[in-house]
Amino acid sequence: MRKAIFMCNVLLLLGIASPALLCAQFQKPTDEELKMTADPKAPGAAAVYLNIEEITDDSLHYHSFYARIKVLAEKGKELATVEIPYEESNFKVENINARTIHSDGTIVPLTGKPEDLLISKSGDREYGRKVFTLPSVEVGSILEYHYQFQYPENHVSSPFWEIQRSYFVHKAHYAFTPFKAFLDGNQNFTSSYLVDEHGNVANNLLWWYVLPPGVEVKKIVSRGFTVDVKDVQPIPDEEWIPPIRSLIYKVYFYYKNARSSNTFWMDEAKLWSKDVDHFAEPSKPIHDAVSGLIARGDNDVVKAKKLYKAVQALDNTDFSRRKEKSELKQLHLKAAKRAEDTWSQKSGSSQDIALLYLAMLRAAGLNAYAMKVVDRDEGMFALGYLSLDQLDDYIIILTSGGEDTILDPGEKMCPFGMVHWKHTGAGGLLQTKDGQSAGNSPLQVYTDNTLDRTGGVRVDDHGAVTGNLRFVMAGQEALYWRQLALQNDQDEVKKRFDDWLKSMVPAGVDAHVDSFQALDDSDVSLVADIKVTGTLGSVTSRRLLLPAFFFATNSSHPFVKEDKRQEPVDMHYPEQVSDNVNYYLPPDMTVEGAPQDEDIPWEGHASFMTQCVTRSDLVTVTRQLARAFTFAKPEEYQELRGYYQKIDAVDQQQLVLTAPPATKGN
Repeated sequence: MRKAIFMCNVLLLLGIASPALLCAQFQKPTDEELKMTADPKAPGAAAVYLNIEEITDDSLHYHSFYARIKVLAEKGKELATVEIPYEESNFKVENINARTIHSDGTIVPLTGKPEDLLISKSGDREYGRKVFTLPSVEVGSILEYHYQFQYPENHVSSPFWEIQRSYFVHKAHYAFTPFKAFLDGNQNFTSSYLVDEHGNVANNLLWWYVLPPGVEVKKIVSRGFTVDVKDVQPIPDEEWIPPIRSLIYKVYFYYKNARSSNTFWMDEAKLWSKDVDHFAEPSKPIHDAVSGLIARGDNDVVKAKKLYKAVQALDNTDFSRRKEKSELKQLHLKAAKRAEDTWSQKSGSSQDIALLYLAMLRAAGLNAYAMKVVDRDEGMFALGYLSLDQLDDYIIILTSGGEDTILDPGEKMCPFGMVHWKHTGAGGLLQTKDGQSAGNSPLQVYTDNTLDRTGGVRVDDHGAVTGNLRFVMAGQEALYWRQLALQNDQDEVKKRFDDWLKSMVPAGVDAHVDSFQALDDSDVSLVADIKVTGTLGSVTSRRLLLPAFFFATNSSHPFVKEDKRQEPVDMHYPEQVSDNVNYYLPPDMTVEGAPQDEDIPWEGHASFMTQCVTRSDLVTVTRQLARAFTFAKPEEYQELRGYYQKIDAVDQQQLVLTAPPATKGN
């Protein structure tokens, strides 16, 4: 899994003296800063960073951070709570100083002791965080704080600078003095002070960055590296955005045994592939297991399906509970080093199970290869960042009859032939018959992911409704609910499904899932049966106005309210959503008005169709949106937005029912 990026450490074998460190100094605010009530450079901002300074010096084993923030609105007060993540075993947070300056110049210093919390534990390392809250914060206050890290002589630190933040930054300065052997004039470093994960000498300092136009990492002879920025816009807050940490402005330094991207990935891919082949070797225990699962007359696909079902049935600890070392020892189990370990223990991580499946396919005589990809929900693969740590998960490529089938055995409840969306269109390393290479996994097509919503509602002349609906799901939506059910009881799954229904059904209508079918069977479509009650539409003296499109009237269409776009659109996966709803009408009421049939194409991207059929006591409304695209570029956004605006306009239409005029008595 991806390691925490906020502090990446490499073993340092040489001890260095640790001199005393000086604290950063607070700054006196200007009258303009004290009086500021809004920022013309950041209209409407709840807060802005006035200054940021981040300094790392490996020769002194020292890291410091300093910030000044102006609070302009109530929401901006959230920046008064500061969290400092760190590795507890090697880093010590010291010299935390903070103060609040009111708009009249009154200074309120931080006096409380910061809280120390454990974030997580990975192996022998514990990751914690210091948390403190600046006192007496008001709208108009200036927040000012700094802190330092110290780390021992047997470590170095390669900084990660977050240049772009959630709020506008007026000015920031970053500086890094690396271990002295990596300064200019010392590039022929051949000692073994630093070693990488393979035990090789880390004889090069690299950096990976995304920076605003015109900004660069400056190298200063005998001093190190600096970055200075002004007027940095906040991190975009846009709908359906790719993983933001891959897009924001940043600089990340790291020590590596590599000088060129091509050479690194060629060498790393070979080592990675060798490790995969070692783990997934079809040993005798694997051959014996496969022989008991397949029959001699099975074709390739049948063999692959039988083996897939077998590994899917194992305990996937990423979806149950990963066992600690002490528990493994007590149960006489061991961490899997080979595929046969996972099979014998009937348990393993997603990675273990995926590679076990690879071993079984190969034992069955099938051509199969591994691919390790980035989790597309977390990040994007960057060839310019020379680290295999950015890759997360394994998928398997089965080659048969000249065609490739992409499989995701490590995803519990993922059907044969389907891949979790976070592993589609994802970059990574893959094995091929000719060796290894970097590449992207295929995207899905919209017919892979379908949601059919059908049913009927009976309406009386006051708008009261009762009815029964059915959702039939295949693909990603079904996978989501099945995986949720692995870690929650059915009552909790029903509760969350009801919350999802609230985002679809019209105002005044209550919808509750009554039962699921095939929640634990990934080979068939997932079915949810739903009961509906409540009040629908509005009533006048002679008319009843009903939403024509039951599931869409109250839905929030993406992009309709967002007039501009900075970043690409990532909608995770393509899909097709189809509705067929019957309105059973009140006696004596007739249809006065109904939507016209629509057919709105977006060539090569999507199609949208509606149809309304009226009869004496029944109106049937159908609606289908097929979205074939997953990604859209910023320059395509206006066309994308215009398409959804057309859909939104159609979905607001109504059914108008009319009652006959009352007859006068004789």
